This record gives sequence, C-alpha cells and structure tokens, in this order.
Amino acid sequence: MKLEITQKLRFGTEEIMTFRSLVKKLLNLVLNPAGYSVVPSQETKDFYLHEYSSYEEYARVQIHWNKVKLNYVWADEGTLKRVKDILVGEFGDTKKLNGICHGARNGFEQNFLRCLSENFDIIGTDISETATKYDNSVQWDFHDVNPDWSGNQDFIYTNSLDQSWQPHVAVETWLSQLNENGILIIEHTHGHGPSGASEMDPFGVKPTVMPYMMTMWFGTQISISHSVAKKQTWIMMHGCS
Repeated sequence: MKLEITQKLRFGTEEIMTFRSLVKKLLNLVLNPAGYSVVPSQETKDFYLHEYSSYEEYARVQIHWNKVKLNYVWADEGTLKRVKDILVGEFGDTKKLNGICHGARNGFEQNFLRCLSENFDIIGTDISETATKYDNSVQWDFHDVNPDWSGNQDFIYTNSLDQSWQPHVAVETWLSQLNENGILIIEHTHGHGPSGASEMDPFGVKPTVMPYMMTMWFGTQISISHSVAKKQTWIMMHGCS
C-alpha cells in the first residue's frame, strides 16, 4: 500500500474575521519594525481539529457548505494531470484502473480524470445529497466503510481530508479500499493547515507535519512519498483541456 501526498461562514462570522484581520494589520504595523508580528493562535500549532457537539452537527455543517460552494472546486487541472502522471508512472498507461475521488462535490474531479484517460473508471463521493445530480457521483460519508469498495480500488484521490471530523478514521477507511498495490493520493496545501481550519473545514495539519502524522497513525503499514508544485487558482473548471 502506498500513500502519495501532493503537496467561515455563518451569519456574523465573516464580519468577525474581517475585523480580526484589520486588527492584525494595525498591530503588525506597530510591531513589524521591531521584528515581531501577530499571528492567529492556530498558526502556532502543528495540527488542529474542530470539535462538534454531535455527528448530526458535523453532517449538517458539511452539507450546508457543500451547497454554498457547489459551483466551485478546489482541485485544479494541473494537479489532476499530476495525479494522472503518478498513476501512469505506477501502473503504466494500458492498465484499466478503478478509483474513487472522495469529497468530490460537483463531480469535477472524477470526470476530469476520466477525460484524461479512457482507462480510468472513477467515481466520486460527497456527503450531500446533491452528489446524485452529477455524473459518476454517489452520496456517501467518506468515513464509512462500503463493502462494495473494500480492497478493490487501484487508487483513491482526495483534497478533502480537511473536511473530516475524524481524520484518522477517514484515512483508515480509504486505505482499506485499496488493493495490495493501490495508492492513496492526498492533495494537501498550506490552505489545509491549522490556520485554515474551522467549523467548515474541521481538520488542519501543517504540510511539513503531515508525513509524521501518517507515520504515527499507520507506521510501517504504508510507504509515503511526496511531490511539490504550485497550485492553480481555485475557480470553477469546465471539461477537459
């Protein structure tokens, strides 16, 4: 098993964040000349996990923000082309591959990857019922085990680990879906770090800490490699290019 790592806003919250940002800028104008700066407390942490009162609250928040952001995607064409290159490098360009994109919202991820190769048989999942509106998408909480997927996937791709309220459970579930030669590809940027975590995106871990956390969780059960590249802007994408 191989693991590949590619390296708020209800009523009132946006206004609070804007105010905090203004205060931070004003304080830094005073402190920067002396070599100091103000940073959010979460930026001083290696990881952060928001706590919900219940699973029902978690699901409600995730479904709400899925619908708010339904016409946007975090995945970009450049990153997904890198995913394709990783898969071709690992399996060759003639093997038929089964895969799952977890947290795929509007289906862009799996459908763009399908455009890149006729050998990719990929579905996407999302916790919201809106998933059923999109091609090759199913409604599913990615923490849950689906017997139909267990042990038979060549790869899993996700950029949504930050949306997990139980990240260890989520990754364990994804790894269990892979066959013995399968690859889990996690897109993880600085935006997925502690400073970006919130009720909306409950889990954040610094990219430099991510491999250590995976090793702590899974030890020698997995091998880890990583690659780094600049990410494209987060916008709505359409089709293949």
